[in-house]
Amino acid sequence: MGAVYTETVRIIARSTFNGFVQNLVEKRIRKTVKEQLDSWFAIASRAKWKNSAELKQQLSSASIVSSERVVFNIKGNDSRLVTAIDYAHSILLVLWIGTHREYDQIDVTSVRFEKERYANSAHSN
Repeated sequence: MGAVYTETVRIIARSTFNGFVQNLVEKRIRKTVKEQLDSWFAIASRAKWKNSAELKQQLSSASIVSSERVVFNIKGNDSRLVTAIDYAHSILLVLWIGTHREYDQIDVTSVRFEKERYANSAHSN
């Protein structure tokens, strides 16, 4: 018997967004970036995607990298959000978030979550 897909997507971990905004976003645009991330979170946390086609139907600007890896544009493509999605269990794991410029320097197919990247630091713009 197949999965029922009645659960909304669980997002792990929203705290990554907070760390990104506080530590890696210029102070003058933090509020805007936070609002854009909150908006994306609201959409994704209500979703019931059972595959990448359904995700793409709802969020056409998303880039499907593989059967589990998806990149989302945040704040008009100023930032990129790399995720791993397990559609069968309705789990979305935040792997990486950064500026478009930083995104161009990573390998989206192999990037992994780095807790230190989002941890509190003395970095402030």
